[in-house]
Amino acid sequence: MHHFNDKMLSALLYYGILIPISVLPFFVLRILSNLFYYLLYEFVGYRKKIVIDNLNKSFPNKTDKERIQICKSFYKFLSDMFLESVKIFTISKKTLRQHIYCKNPEILANYYSQNKHVIIAIAHYNSWELFLSGLNMLIKHQAVIIYQPLSDKLINKKMIKAREAFGTKMIATKEVKNYFKNLPNSPQAIVFAIDQSPGNSKNCYWMNFLNQETGVVYGAEKYAKEFDIPVVFARINKEKRSHYNIEFFSVTESSSQTKYGYITEKITKQLETDILEKPEFWLWSHRRWKHKKTT
Repeated sequence: MHHFNDKMLSALLYYGILIPISVLPFFVLRILSNLFYYLLYEFVGYRKKIVIDNLNKSFPNKTDKERIQICKSFYKFLSDMFLESVKIFTISKKTLRQHIYCKNPEILANYYSQNKHVIIAIAHYNSWELFLSGLNMLIKHQAVIIYQPLSDKLINKKMIKAREAFGTKMIATKEVKNYFKNLPNSPQAIVFAIDQSPGNSKNCYWMNFLNQETGVVYGAEKYAKEFDIPVVFARINKEKRSHYNIEFFSVTESSSQTKYGYITEKITKQLETDILEKPEFWLWSHRRWKHKKTT
């Protein structure tokens, strides 16, 4: 019976709440987001303890007042981000195109003309959901996204469907190894999220990130080196609410020649630079530092 209830709740959440929100135009979502911010920040205090703790450790030199300001701005961003993520369930290609564009597609086009695959390192910074859904429209490569399946089966299925609606391909983490062994001949742009907390503290790269000893997932570098695939870092810039552009930065053209840790250090340091510049656009509610280095 319990299982049936889970399924019903999931369907109710999707069809009864998420879809009615998703069909609303962006300007209504922005109004809704303002209300949602009060609910999340003032009323519920969603993961506030984690956020404050992360900010304290990352910015010990800032004043309490400065950190509270970042915290509030972060919750405003989180509210926008959540509703933009819901929007992708029903967004049209035309609408999506009005909200995102690529600033420098020539960086990837250059690899495409050489018939080269490319690995894109991306972080949970700004509106990654809109981008992952629209990436395939913005570049010549076939966009492929490595994802961690959600525990809710229905939402997971709908999320994949939404992200694949405009031609992007989704590959679950457990299928990655196999996927790289059988890479298609046509140029693929494979997207790795680089700021997740690693599943295993022994199986990651340790470095200093945001003032803390941090275990960084190593997948992007591992596959880049093994298959000698160029790496680019993708930064999502916010222009105004619900309008973004993506900007590519070349990391290395010859991954197999780089020394161990070079790629991981470079992409993580680039992310750190972006966060230090505009800290409110990163996912502070994430338990990023739950693992400690074991000797």
